[in-house]
Amino acid sequence: MIAAPELPNGANGLTRTSAGQRLAVISVGANSLLAALNIGIGSRGGSLTVVASGIEFAADVAASLAVLFGFWYASRPADSNHPYGHGRAETLIGFLIGLALFLIGGSIAAHAVRDIDALHASPAAYTLWPLALALAVKSVMMVSKMRVSRRMGSQALLADAWNDSVDVLSALAAIIALGLTLYDPLRFRAADHVGALLVGVFVIIAGLGVVRSTSLDLIDTMPPDSLLEEVRQSACTVDGVRGVEKLFARRTGLQYHVDLHLEVDGWISVGDGHAIATAVRERIRTDVAAVSDVLVHVEPAGLGQPLAAQG
Repeated sequence: MIAAPELPNGANGLTRTSAGQRLAVISVGANSLLAALNIGIGSRGGSLTVVASGIEFAADVAASLAVLFGFWYASRPADSNHPYGHGRAETLIGFLIGLALFLIGGSIAAHAVRDIDALHASPAAYTLWPLALALAVKSVMMVSKMRVSRRMGSQALLADAWNDSVDVLSALAAIIALGLTLYDPLRFRAADHVGALLVGVFVIIAGLGVVRSTSLDLIDTMPPDSLLEEVRQSACTVDGVRGVEKLFARRTGLQYHVDLHLEVDGWISVGDGHAIATAVRERIRTDVAAVSDVLVHVEPAGLGQPLAAQG
């Protein structure tokens, strides 16, 4: 006895997606400005650290555009070829962002190491300003994306938020490295390259973290026990439910799909069992915001007890 899957696009889901889309659009504009300033001023002022940061911000533009595409594609309704919807596209985008971060970080680090012992003119003092601006902007973007991604359950936006957190750390490292170079160009002549190397390492670490977290969802890793317990308790509040035999869940984009084996009295009619299954499905979807839909299979519990009592 099955309560069939269904993927409604409710007002709350659309509102949350819109919030993520707005953040992604703002992020594209902010990162474009930071990339242009850091690459332009870093090249003119002779700072490899600032140029490396600009390249990182240019990659962030591509990441934010990818997040926007992920939101658009994931919001498409279910169809015959995708009965669970298109939410996995959003997780896949997060995975690709992580992979891109890893490759970009490796490229930045390799370029910084290549000429680390060469003699260079001291960077101009004004190259500190785009890094300071980046630190302020990225801090605000990081906090905003973290908050919205947790509310939405968006892996792509969370990946972008972690990317911003790495940008904050790399901006701090870049400011320190560049400051040392400006303070004593002879003693700390390699500091500018070390700063660029640190930027690359931070980006690599962030990329690996994002790849790991999104991969867990792509291979249907079970959600936290707290969510499963919340689903179990919600199901057991429905009249006629005798217990939950099996409970599985997998992430499909912003929410989870749940497979539930429900125990009911074995002597009730098929119609009554179906009614209980439908009530459980609706109760869970109402009580647990992280659940998109529930597939309910009904199992008999206490089969034959009324007949024994009658005999």
